[in-house]
Amino acid sequence: MTTYVYGIARAGSTDLPDGLTGIGEPPRPVRVVSRDGLAAVVSDCPEQLRPKRRDLLAHQQVLAAAGRRTPVLPMRFGSVSDSDDKVAEVLSEHSGRYEEQLDRLAGRVEYNVKVLHREDAALHLVLAGNAELRALAEANKAAGGGSYEQRLRFGEMVANSMREREVLDAGLVREALVPLAEEHCDGPESAGWFLNVSFLVEEQAARRLLEEAGRLGERHPQLDIKVNGPLPPYSFAT
Repeated sequence: MTTYVYGIARAGSTDLPDGLTGIGEPPRPVRVVSRDGLAAVVSDCPEQLRPKRRDLLAHQQVLAAAGRRTPVLPMRFGSVSDSDDKVAEVLSEHSGRYEEQLDRLAGRVEYNVKVLHREDAALHLVLAGNAELRALAEANKAAGGGSYEQRLRFGEMVANSMREREVLDAGLVREALVPLAEEHCDGPESAGWFLNVSFLVEEQAARRLLEEAGRLGERHPQLDIKVNGPLPPYSFAT
């Protein structure tokens, strides 16, 4: 049976609840593997491991339970080792690096911020700031919508201007939030949003980040700002 690894903490500090279970169907009991002052929170791994919603949530819940009173280096879903003995060997081999990261992440949490445009509000700003676009829109309207070529040109100009607005607004959000975090890193790009950034903050300082994100949305109605957290610092544990 292979070993599934949820995270790494200092030995003797995890204080897991009795009967805690993790991934699998039925859920596998969670245990601790210790070596050289470190502890890996683990369970048996199902023969077929897939990122089902139930298992993804179980992974998160185990990390939350393990990290209630101590820093935990979270492993991403799907971290598997050959055996408990192999996990213990890795703890010993990389103990210095794990200790350094545990010190760095102590008392810190991650917040992920995704930003997209409220299309009508963003388009209003784009048209208000571009006289050529406004004139072309009026000309097309007066001509009953304009020719195919005119509509195509107008659409291309709007798309380009909206992309420029995305760059401008991404900079605006970064300028406001980056100084409030100890570290930040960009997440994967997607067509669903134009900015995806994770921030590492002290738990006690998180309120400032949340309040500033809220103020940004109030001051700039074209911005739809989605904040997810607090999360284990996945993006900042290597």
